[in-house]
Amino acid sequence: MRRVGDWLTTPVPLGRVAAFRTVVYLLVAADIVFFTGWLRGRTAVSGELYAPLLVGRMMPLPTPNAALVTTLFWVLLAATLAAATGRAPRLLGWTVLALYFEWLVIAFSYGKVDHDRFGILVALAVLPTVGRARHGDLTPSAKAGWALRATQLAVIATYFLAAWAKLRFGGLDWLTGATLARAVIRRGTFASDWLLDVPVLLTVGQFGIMAFELTSPLVFVLRGRARYAMIGFFYVFHAVTWSAITISFMPHQAAMTSFLPLERVRPVLWVQQRLAGRSRSPFGRGADPLGIPVSPAGPVVPVSPAGPVTSVAPPSGDPPPVGAVTGAGDPGPPHVEDTSGTGGAAGGGGADRAGGGN
Repeated sequence: MRRVGDWLTTPVPLGRVAAFRTVVYLLVAADIVFFTGWLRGRTAVSGELYAPLLVGRMMPLPTPNAALVTTLFWVLLAATLAAATGRAPRLLGWTVLALYFEWLVIAFSYGKVDHDRFGILVALAVLPTVGRARHGDLTPSAKAGWALRATQLAVIATYFLAAWAKLRFGGLDWLTGATLARAVIRRGTFASDWLLDVPVLLTVGQFGIMAFELTSPLVFVLRGRARYAMIGFFYVFHAVTWSAITISFMPHQAAMTSFLPLERVRPVLWVQQRLAGRSRSPFGRGADPLGIPVSPAGPVVPVSPAGPVTSVAPPSGDPPPVGAVTGAGDPGPPHVEDTSGTGGAAGGGGADRAGGGN
């Protein structure tokens, strides 16, 4: 049991859960605006047509009306955008979870239950337990590891249980029947309509989908590039599904980013560094702070008719200053006073030491 507990709470950088939190909350905002925004107009119908889900019947949830749904929409939208900034992670996190849960109960009570919301709901439930986390923070955290692991398990359970449901309700006919052909007829696009003329490919696709969903838990066994390759295949599968029958699974794909090293993705920092890099030098692009033009091959050494200018002779015969440019284009060795009586031996040793340090 201890090994299972260690696996469930494997520490990950806090920056990873901070980035994941931003992705999840922005997805919730996009969901209520674009994907389930139709709910705001559905409440114009009579409340008698509202058939709540089991959870809606078990909990004292009110029958939705226009005022309730409109208030819920604006409060939830404001809360998700605020939560995406990382402020008040527990207060805003629990608030978003409660409001989004009510939003989905109302939406799904008017039709079918979309199983692509399972992973995102689990993510909303565990993210507030982590507390504060900053983007780019590499500090390992078991709480962050637990939140991401729980989301990962929900993501893979969505695939595996979908396969179980297909076999439970459709049986082997789901594999050998016209399952995908019916989907293409109802929701097909130019990218999939041609498959109706080659039905054997649709049958092969049905077997492939079943195999993919049943073997999806193997992602927890794989490591490194092999795991990322499998996650990449998941995304390709959803891209093909969307292009063929316009089913996006966008909330599920957002939850699936829990498998990725998101702490390395910092677009705001990249923009800030770009802007800082352009404004740091007063001499403009292509010049260093000393005003010496810079080319891709290195600094441009001024050339006189007598040859390249390698150094400036100091007055009174003093030794060249430390760091003066030499003919090789490298800083010269520091001047060492010869006290051994062997001529340039000391200077030569300094040169050797300088060369050894390069």
